[in-house]
Amino acid sequence: MNVLNFIVLLPIVNAIVIALGAPARKSALLSAWTQFALTIVALAGYKPKTPGGFDFGSKWDVAPEWGLSLAFGADGLSLVMLLLTALVTVAAVWVTPKIEKRENLFYACVLLISGGAAGAFASTDLFFFYAFHELALIPTFLLIGIWGTGARQVAAWKITIYLAVGSVVLLVGLAKLYLAFPEGARSFDMLKMAESRALIPAAEQGSIYIWLLIGFGILISLVPFHSWAAPAYASAPTPAAMLHSGVLKKFGLYGLIRIAVPMLPEGAKVWMNLLLVLLVANIIYIGLVTIAQKKLDWMLAYSSVMHMGYIFLGIAAGNAIGVSGASLLMLGHGLSIAALFAMCGYIRQNNPSLAFTSLGGLAKQAPFLGYAFGMAAFASIGLPGFANFASEMMVLFGAFKSGTVAGSTHFGATQFATVFALWGVVISAVYMLRAYRQIFQGEPNANVASFKDPGCSVRSSVILLLAALLIVGLWPKSLLNFIQPSVEALIGK
Repeated sequence: MNVLNFIVLLPIVNAIVIALGAPARKSALLSAWTQFALTIVALAGYKPKTPGGFDFGSKWDVAPEWGLSLAFGADGLSLVMLLLTALVTVAAVWVTPKIEKRENLFYACVLLISGGAAGAFASTDLFFFYAFHELALIPTFLLIGIWGTGARQVAAWKITIYLAVGSVVLLVGLAKLYLAFPEGARSFDMLKMAESRALIPAAEQGSIYIWLLIGFGILISLVPFHSWAAPAYASAPTPAAMLHSGVLKKFGLYGLIRIAVPMLPEGAKVWMNLLLVLLVANIIYIGLVTIAQKKLDWMLAYSSVMHMGYIFLGIAAGNAIGVSGASLLMLGHGLSIAALFAMCGYIRQNNPSLAFTSLGGLAKQAPFLGYAFGMAAFASIGLPGFANFASEMMVLFGAFKSGTVAGSTHFGATQFATVFALWGVVISAVYMLRAYRQIFQGEPNANVASFKDPGCSVRSSVILLLAALLIVGLWPKSLLNFIQPSVEALIGK
């Protein structure tokens, strides 16, 4: 077994051990930190045989007669996604307050989400790529339904129904993709599929791509399949909101980059204009909905949906600059939204309401919280110095470049979408800065008169996420050196 096997299997094994009665919090923290350390080791030891290729390959035959194998491997793109998973897992476990009921089951569910996401990012077998994601969804439903707040049962059923439908649609799309290969070339091995992608008839690609776009789109909360996300994140316990919005939602985006775009390039062209319309709706329409929110948890939930539009724009660009920017933005958004939900969860623990009108003046009562929330808000907006800025710039440049029509002085569709997307920067600044002013500025509200800064665990988890955002923002090449060669190997330059 190599380091990648341990990264995937460690949280799953520890979840089982915790469920059987091991000390819950200590075991979960040890598992999370070990997973993070192993991910750093994997990044340091990544030595592919070809630029942007795979390393740490392993394979166990599960059903040879069907061609199914539990196969793992990692290129630069998947390693960065594994780094995101490990960072958010550490923060999510660290920030968890005392669990009053079924503590072992709670931490087991948290680690299963982490293990399922890591398994999906590391799988090179199409069946297990899908199966690991489904494994991560089950504990998500349990965390919201059992430990959530507000209308948690309604939110749990809504996310269950939506994502179950999305998973079924996605399964149909993956089956159609598998069957599109000639009989002798069919394989669940994603590396072999990528090598044989030229065998997929161009005429069939459009009908396959739309299934994958809708399936992945539901899981990502692409408009109009977005209405499950806000109530789910607003009702979820803090670690579940951090892990799902920060990590698990990136599965669909990763799937588009890994499977749909490189294997079905002609299909992507067929549905390009539809995708551009929907991603602009994610940015502008959901951005305006976010401005209208009156509660912090709902505002953060809708902001997470809105920012998916930028990542879709980078994927729609179809070039190395745009897709690399989208990949880096997945990490930047995951870290920033996880930090914001961590602080939102702490405020919820200490105040009966997250309505803006019931808060105010928190910066005087909790100066660390005010400073850290401001940093995370600036990162989410895309302020220079944070990972989100570098990645959003790449997305916008890549998308604008892809819309250029040779010999024409007119804008193409992608360039028009990019112009609309720029307004999203203004919208996100409006709702984030307004929220910060209403929550942290002014005289302290009577409801927060006894409010204090968080303790060591919450502080440490937030600092970890903010430090990662700053390191990548000030030195984006540290991860782009992993991402860009892998993206170029997938889609070319």
